[in-house]
Amino acid sequence: MSPAFVASRLLASGRVLAVASLAIGLTVLPVRGNTAPPPAAKVSPAAKAITPGIRIVAVVDGDVITNDDVESRTRLFAMSTGMGMTPEVIDRLRPQIVRQLVDERLRIHAARDQKVVVADKDIGAAIRDIEQRNGMQPGMLRQKLAAVGVSQRTLVDQIRAQLGWIQVLRAVLADKLTISPAEIDEQLRLRTQTNGQVEYRIGEIFVPVDSPTNTADAQHFAETIIAELRRGAPFPLVAAQFSQSQSALEGGSRGWIQSNQMDPEIASLVNSMPVGAVSNPVKVAGGFSIVTLQGKRSVGQDLSTAVSVREVFMSFPTALNPQAPTDAQRQIVEKARGMTTTVHDCAAMEAIAKANNDANHPADPGELRLESVNPPQLRQLLATIPLGKASQPLIANDGVTIVMVCAREQKSMATLSRQDIANQLQNDRIELLSRQMLRDLRRSANIEIRGRGA
Repeated sequence: MSPAFVASRLLASGRVLAVASLAIGLTVLPVRGNTAPPPAAKVSPAAKAITPGIRIVAVVDGDVITNDDVESRTRLFAMSTGMGMTPEVIDRLRPQIVRQLVDERLRIHAARDQKVVVADKDIGAAIRDIEQRNGMQPGMLRQKLAAVGVSQRTLVDQIRAQLGWIQVLRAVLADKLTISPAEIDEQLRLRTQTNGQVEYRIGEIFVPVDSPTNTADAQHFAETIIAELRRGAPFPLVAAQFSQSQSALEGGSRGWIQSNQMDPEIASLVNSMPVGAVSNPVKVAGGFSIVTLQGKRSVGQDLSTAVSVREVFMSFPTALNPQAPTDAQRQIVEKARGMTTTVHDCAAMEAIAKANNDANHPADPGELRLESVNPPQLRQLLATIPLGKASQPLIANDGVTIVMVCAREQKSMATLSRQDIANQLQNDRIELLSRQMLRDLRRSANIEIRGRGA
């Protein structure tokens, strides 16, 4: 789990929107939305196949992929990178995008066979995470899609396939995802031995190669991505849409890792890369990786500001309309305001939180690295509010939060918690299984690609 994602969990996954103002109405500064997009429209493959102007470019176990699917995904890529959609660009992207859509169908079929259902609220949360990672206001991604003629279904279908595939992998691994205390202890021991050595925070986009005959197409696709990243395309957004790694929905982030945790080809590269650089295509097992170096530090030697906080959350009975708050919502805000004048220490905050918070809003979200907290307004609040003083009510469209800083200190943050290590080991196992299972699915599936996806 990346530091940015951990920071975003503050105050119930970053839902805080603004300090309350109740002079005329509630003034809300959106930072992160909470309304899931509408469910994707159900369009049968047969219906798409007979629509005038629609051509079948591939068939995966009877499920068709059309030229419209390819063009929508290509426009999505263009929107992410700012590329112009010239015929040359389309021709360069098409073969790999067709193969990506084939893999997506295979994942969807596997999820269907496992009776996996991906909830719309989970898709909505994934879209909000993509927006937040790229500095977008809630709903902005939908607007950008519409502006370039891309149906939101294109993105929703992709995210649904990714989330469903993760559930399939977890179901297959089952008890193998349980990380024992002994395994965590061994990793901690190894980290102690490497104290002072360099570790790296990297982002990765994985482009698979399903057969040797497709190597050139995959490399050309990777080179196209790299060219646009170097022109300023946002790495997290491109990774979320086009990486075939399980870190895709984390914006490609692999967090802080040491060289012995990377593919050898990547490990030999990152030490000489400057922070912010994007690599050339790196040939790894199963495909190509595109790597960006986001940071370097020495194990045990990363001085930063750690903050310990407590939060109280009171939910609204209905979603907030900032221009027309209900009486019940106003009453909740007034109750929260009253708390800010009567609560003067973290023990009292925690007691109130236990009486009010639901399971998704912990009283103690854990120690946070102040420099990683977003948005900047929240980071500024946590940096300046006196210790033991409750904040003014912070309003989101699902409720009101009050936060209190209990401790703020300079310390080395170049350590991983036991949970961080467990997550890292789980992710490594999931990624390995994902690549193996997808190769097996390709071998056993009936896949027909017509005219290189033309």
